[in-house]
Amino acid sequence: MAAVRNAFYAQSGGVTAVINASACGVIEEARRHKSRIGRVYAGRDGIIGALTEDLIDTSRESAAAIAALRYMPGGAFGSCRYKLKSFEQSEAQYRRLIEVFRAHDIGYFFYNGGNDSMDTANKVSEISRRLGYPVACIGVPKTVDNDLVLTDNCPGFGSVAKYVAVSMREAGMDVASMARTSTKIFVLEVMGRHAGWITAACGLAAEAEGEAPHVLLLPEVRFDEARFLARVDAVVKRWGYCAIAVSEGLRDADGAFLSETGLKDAFGHAQLGGVAPLIAQRVKDKLGYKYHWAVADYLQRAARHIASKTDVEQAYAVGREAVRYAVAGKTAVMAAIKRTSQKPYRWRIEPVPLSRVANHEKMMPKRFITRDGFHITQACRDYLSPLIAGHDEPPYRNGLPAYARLRRETVPKKLAESFTI
Repeated sequence: MAAVRNAFYAQSGGVTAVINASACGVIEEARRHKSRIGRVYAGRDGIIGALTEDLIDTSRESAAAIAALRYMPGGAFGSCRYKLKSFEQSEAQYRRLIEVFRAHDIGYFFYNGGNDSMDTANKVSEISRRLGYPVACIGVPKTVDNDLVLTDNCPGFGSVAKYVAVSMREAGMDVASMARTSTKIFVLEVMGRHAGWITAACGLAAEAEGEAPHVLLLPEVRFDEARFLARVDAVVKRWGYCAIAVSEGLRDADGAFLSETGLKDAFGHAQLGGVAPLIAQRVKDKLGYKYHWAVADYLQRAARHIASKTDVEQAYAVGREAVRYAVAGKTAVMAAIKRTSQKPYRWRIEPVPLSRVANHEKMMPKRFITRDGFHITQACRDYLSPLIAGHDEPPYRNGLPAYARLRRETVPKKLAESFTI
């Protein structure tokens, strides 16, 4: 009979409205396998918690508190943007991880994140074997960008998609009501560095001709200012106003980001932001139309009050299945979502190799983008629609969501040496 080992769970990168549903799935399922898994430790502020031996003992949380994670936005245990490079470049960090795992008898590692996180989980799996301390490393997918490969969609995306589609529909109705004598242009900037999935989701708001949004600016389609302005002008002349959704990762004809700040984030990615006012001002300068713009920013990924039921269920399922894979002896795999039926919509979770997920991005396919490049096709609507379906509201108190408060008790440190990030 296999020995009982502890587990380590960490959240990584930008959080989502449903990442804690995955945490709930991991912890609740781990508690059902007491013959294999002892305690589940969570890293305070993600992988940094492992490197600094700053571990949270989730066994100190009640069953009710863990269940309430399903409704909680943000990262319940803290997240971080911290990239582990190759073993040769970051040998001290990898050795430190294994040292902490060994000290706390951790035999299972569940990493809840996006592309860079899947790469890290894969590397930890390889290094743990190399260093003679095998750890079952399982990827738990999460990203609002929906750009992980080998999974139909990514937990976190469905709720962002729902939020931006609702926001676009409501803002569009607002602008339409005032357009005759006031604002005629509305621009909504959404997340999406290389892939336009969130921008595409805005397109769901337009169910009939003339409804907002009228123009989608996707990173997969290079920005042509002359064509764009002509489209905007034609839309305003026909419908009285024009609502535009634009990705933060919009590129010009040369492939450069229109909104690149020149700064880099912790993963080495270009820091973006501010494309909406840029686009709006160009419309004003060339066409003279009054405008308003908005940046969804953190609101789009934090809006748990309007989360998609499908998204919540899938986020929980990938966490639950990750534990099942680990106790079954699997390692270096990610819990992926497979769509098994479109009508009716059905799905299941299946393991895919981390090595095939890491360092790859899933872009919008051409068949999802209209020929003119300014909107989504019916095929895209068919893909997106089930992902925003249903409601899973949190409990409310005094008119506001009543989110869980955890104890987050720290595990006593066992290593004499500290580690500086």
